[in-house]
Amino acid sequence: MDIVERFINYTKINTTTSRENGAKGIMPSSPGQMKLAKLLVSELEALGMEDIILRENAIVTATLPANTDETIPVVSFFGHLDTSAEQTADTKAQRLPYNGGDLCLNPELNIYLRESEFPELKNYIGDDLIVTDGTSLLGADDKAALAAIMNALQFLISHPEIRHGEVKVGFVPDEEQGLRGVKAFDVSEFGADFGYTLDCCGIGEFVYENWNAGDAEIIFTGQSAHPMSAKGKLKNSLLMAHKFISMLPGGEAPEYTEGREGYYWVKQLQGNSARTVLKLDIRDFSEEGYHARKTFVRQLAESACALWGEGSVICQLSDRYANVFNSLQGEGHYPIDIALRAYQRCGITPTPVAMRGGYDGAVLSQKGLPCPNIFTGAHNFHSIYEYLPVRSLRAASDVVIAIIQETFNGFTTGNRES
Repeated sequence: MDIVERFINYTKINTTTSRENGAKGIMPSSPGQMKLAKLLVSELEALGMEDIILRENAIVTATLPANTDETIPVVSFFGHLDTSAEQTADTKAQRLPYNGGDLCLNPELNIYLRESEFPELKNYIGDDLIVTDGTSLLGADDKAALAAIMNALQFLISHPEIRHGEVKVGFVPDEEQGLRGVKAFDVSEFGADFGYTLDCCGIGEFVYENWNAGDAEIIFTGQSAHPMSAKGKLKNSLLMAHKFISMLPGGEAPEYTEGREGYYWVKQLQGNSARTVLKLDIRDFSEEGYHARKTFVRQLAESACALWGEGSVICQLSDRYANVFNSLQGEGHYPIDIALRAYQRCGITPTPVAMRGGYDGAVLSQKGLPCPNIFTGAHNFHSIYEYLPVRSLRAASDVVIAIIQETFNGFTTGNRES
């Protein structure tokens, strides 16, 4: 099956993640994810893959056996089944030639992919773009990954002369809800030594840094009173929360930061004069900076509590995921080295990107499976203007194949990684 046909077939299954069901602990949160998982299982079976397992939570794993007696680390690849909840409509994908300028997605609704808004389109003149009709997401995040991985497996199975070690694949649900699927993933049962997610950006981009991420929930307890007799009695928890927010560093918020600059994000504020709950996201690339930010929030809460009275401010801090680079230093750097050689093998200039977000590989790395992130080639994730250049999709699959080859080359007898 051609990779484009494969990808478009996947987009026909609506796998929009359900935040409502996710909040109830249901996984997969939407029935389409299980439907897509079953389709992938049938395709894996048709390819002749082994150890194929479909779990009740829609996690799929499978193994491509080694065709060599050499002792080689087991490499793995991951993609997620769900698409973001920003749009819920079914996808109507189309493949259109791009010759420059604006591209009409939907003449009836006058929806255009405009070069003035997305100047990187100029890089794809002469290519075909897979787009929607402007009424939904495309779902290249992350169905492009599924197509690229499956295409690579198909290629290797049809070319047994290409020697390789054991290769494992994992497809997980509900990445778009705090990486829920991969948090339920059993790394020890999986049996891989290292891996790669395909969940990023334009051709050539390569992620091996992301946030150290944490959450803060700060509970303000006030004292309610009727306004006609409130003087000296009313202690308004809403105003306490607002004063707390005003003491956060003003320029260290998402809308004022970029690159490797960390931030505090006021995510949610809910309550009344008696009790208010403030939720913050805390983000920093360095471990030192991340711990300093958590310490600042905790100390600020302690100072506010001292000001407003015992029990008036309670701060609860938790970690969400860590920077994948924490797991890729020293001897653990080899997955980066292998990927960089694979990019070069494919004639692609690698462009390292520090991801201002999280991805499945961060959780996998914390669980002991070092896991950088490879491009799928798509642009404008979570948008009706999402598009996927065909050459970039093919290139993503080529990089998967090249990583498997470079793993073999790097670890065979007489040519081992140092």
